[in-house]
Amino acid sequence: MSVTNDMVASLRRPGEVMRRHLALGQREDRALIYLMASCVVFLIANLPVISRNAHLNGVDIGPELGGTVLAWLFVAPLGLYLVAAVLGVFTKALGCKAGWYGNRLVLFWSLLVSTPFILLNGLTAGLIGPGIQLNIVGALWLLVFLWVFFGSLRVACKDSA
Repeated sequence: MSVTNDMVASLRRPGEVMRRHLALGQREDRALIYLMASCVVFLIANLPVISRNAHLNGVDIGPELGGTVLAWLFVAPLGLYLVAAVLGVFTKALGCKAGWYGNRLVLFWSLLVSTPFILLNGLTAGLIGPGIQLNIVGALWLLVFLWVFFGSLRVACKDSA
C-alpha cells in the first residue's frame, strides 16, 4: 500500500499496519524517511505560529524561522532517535521483543500518522491563537498519536524477534 493509505489505515487498525511494515524486514532507510517526513511536517505546522508571532510583535520573522528550521530538521531527529533508544531500553526491561529497529519504527510511524492533526494544530494556533480550541486540537493530536503508538507497539512487542 502507499504511505498515505497506510496512514489512514493506521487510524483504524494500527497493529495490522505495523505488522505489515515489520514483515517487510529491517530497513533503516524507511524508518529514517518516516522520521524526516514527520519533522518536515512539524516544521510546516509551526509556520503559521511563527508568522502570527512576528506580525503581532512587529519583529522580523527570519531569526525565529531559522531557529525553527534548525530545531526541526537537525536537532529533533537526533532527539527522537534518543527517545527511541530510551523506549527500547524500557520495553526490553518489560520483556518486549520489538528490538531497537521495532521501537524506532513504532515511534517514527506514529509521528508520521499523526502529522495531519499537528498541521491542524498549527493552523489553529496561527489563526485563532491560544484558547480552548487549541487545547482541543492538541488533545486530539495527542490521542491519535497515543492510539497509533500503543496499538503499533503492542504488535511489535508480540511479533518481532
